Amino acid sequence: MAAPEPETRAAAKTRAKDKSPWNWLLFVPIVVPLIPVFYNSESPRIFGFPRFYWLQLAYILLGVAATTLVYQLTKKRGDR
Repeated sequence: MAAPEPETRAAAKTRAKDKSPWNWLLFVPIVVPLIPVFYNSESPRIFGFPRFYWLQLAYILLGVAATTLVYQLTKKRGDR
């Protein structure tokens, strides 16, 4: 079994230069669920579920949306 080749300098340099300010947007889905005032209540209820449970699903959607947005805004395009 062959050992994996070490990473080239060009690839390491490219990764190190990826300091887009859009990456800060990834902190939103991490910080928002940590604020207890958002889910510290039972009302309003949606389909009989208290706020805590349906907000957990909303936080998942927030994380997916933020990750997708950051990916789309920071991906390298061949036409540049």
